[in-house]
Amino acid sequence: MSHILRYFYTPCLSLLLILSPHFAKADLPQSPLDAGILLAQADPTADPFADYSEFEETAEEEKDINFFKNGRFFTIGLIFGARDFTENLASIGDTATPFGILLSYFFDLRFAMQFSYITGDHNLRFTGESGTPVSVTTGLSQFSIDFKYYFNTQNVTKGLADLNPYLIAGFGQVERDSSEDGNFRLVKDSNLGVNIGVGLEIPILQRDMYMGAQVAYHVVNFEDENTEITLNDSEPTGIYPTGDLITYTAVIGVNF
Repeated sequence: MSHILRYFYTPCLSLLLILSPHFAKADLPQSPLDAGILLAQADPTADPFADYSEFEETAEEEKDINFFKNGRFFTIGLIFGARDFTENLASIGDTATPFGILLSYFFDLRFAMQFSYITGDHNLRFTGESGTPVSVTTGLSQFSIDFKYYFNTQNVTKGLADLNPYLIAGFGQVERDSSEDGNFRLVKDSNLGVNIGVGLEIPILQRDMYMGAQVAYHVVNFEDENTEITLNDSEPTGIYPTGDLITYTAVIGVNF
């Protein structure tokens, strides 16, 4: 009897040993790798405070280095030139020779904010219906806040690369003070205007200074533009003082 049991016991034990790993594997939970699931692992060398793109950070650093090396923080300049009227004022007024000062603050190589003050006198000459000649001196002073955008000229011909063309736009407060032959005051008022223009700057003295030229159009509307000019409040002239301002100015400035 023991011989028969030994005969069946040995094959059964061998079969149990063969099948036991499969039963154990079926009972235990499978690892993520066996199930085909990949878990994200943190890179121990990664900087959690780094920007999303290192290329953007490098570009910003290069831009700042270029600005500190080749750019300007602010400029101070003197303004002088000519100023004319448009429309009806152009027919009775002569050209003035205004002068003033400016201060420009640069945000980067392309954008700047400019504060400027310019003043000058115009002579207005006209006659009444009876032929009475009249000469009026009109002083115009303008304080402006403008924004300037400089074009990139690095990719043009070498001879033009040092030029700095720009667009300028902003607004200004225009004050008017008029008197007839300096005897008595006729008008003293002010109004807000809009400025738009173009300009060009050329560096000199190893970029420590610059010379520039600018043409600007100033839209300004005074209260009496639709009121006829009369002499002694009774004699009509048939002239309505409508018109805006155009300035042609040169600038010499110092860079800081």
